Amino acid sequence: MNYYVAIEGVIGVGKTTLARYLQQALNASLLIEVFEENPFLARFYQDRARYAFQTQVFFLLSRYHQQRRLHQLPRPLVSDYIFAKDHLFAQLNLADDELATYESVYEALAENIPQPDLVVFLRADTPVLMSRIAARDRSYERNMDPHYIDELRVAYDRFFAEYTAAPVLAIDTNHIDVVQDENHRTELIATIRGVLGTGPRQAALPGLAEEPPALAEVAKSAVAEPNDLDVHMTARRLGDFQRFHRALDKAKNFNPDLFLNFVLLQEEIGEMARAVVQHWKTGQQDREPIPSEKLRLEMADVLAYLLKIANYTGVDLETAYLEKMAVNRQRVWDSSVDE
Repeated sequence: MNYYVAIEGVIGVGKTTLARYLQQALNASLLIEVFEENPFLARFYQDRARYAFQTQVFFLLSRYHQQRRLHQLPRPLVSDYIFAKDHLFAQLNLADDELATYESVYEALAENIPQPDLVVFLRADTPVLMSRIAARDRSYERNMDPHYIDELRVAYDRFFAEYTAAPVLAIDTNHIDVVQDENHRTELIATIRGVLGTGPRQAALPGLAEEPPALAEVAKSAVAEPNDLDVHMTARRLGDFQRFHRALDKAKNFNPDLFLNFVLLQEEIGEMARAVVQHWKTGQQDREPIPSEKLRLEMADVLAYLLKIANYTGVDLETAYLEKMAVNRQRVWDSSVDE
């Protein structure tokens, strides 16, 4: 699969640890931030005002040299940071002329950096972050200021609330331990794989082929690399459609806000309901059903928003559906109860 996933979050949240586990699970390339080589970092934590500019510029150039190699790394690719984090830290730590100087350099460099296909944003409360920082016991972090970590946490939340360069999967890690708890680790990786549409393929339901045949025209042009935005170049599985909507959201810059899209789904359900009523009034339910164009399009809109919401919540819809139908096949309904 040709995708690039970046893990992000505040210091101590577990970005690198998750990136390493995800790299193994996906058999992916791995890009880890080189931060310990910054000669100003330890002094920055001791005196932020004095060493902020030197620390930030070193990080900017170091991250740029790493990120410019992204084009050369094989996919799939997992990284434990995005280049835009540098700007987030600069806005928090720099001011006035130093920030203006930094901004001019950052803008020139950022143009050459590719964007990830998915950002996994790990969140945690400040006390949890401080506990994890203490547990890893890095010498230059032993006197970490809780107020600084809290500022970073707020800055990260604000940053990703407005981030539109790539789809974002936000995960609350307050009660997740990917190191010690294998179940937590497995569930988290499964969630990410679901968003990517790379979850495990389930056994087909009775009457369905294991692998639906591709369109004839697609087979004729199988040598061509399918376009991520060409929905007809898929084998028509729900995972394929979820990937299509991720690409479409990115290409069209659609708003990924979960609540907004849930409201829009309700609106489309209302439109479909009106189309169903019209279908019923024409008596189509009593003979060979011939759906109106309106009904077809409204059903398609409902499915589209359902797929989008599955993307935004990390649900592998195909896997979830097949698992639920496997349960339903074993259920016995009381026929005496009106449905």
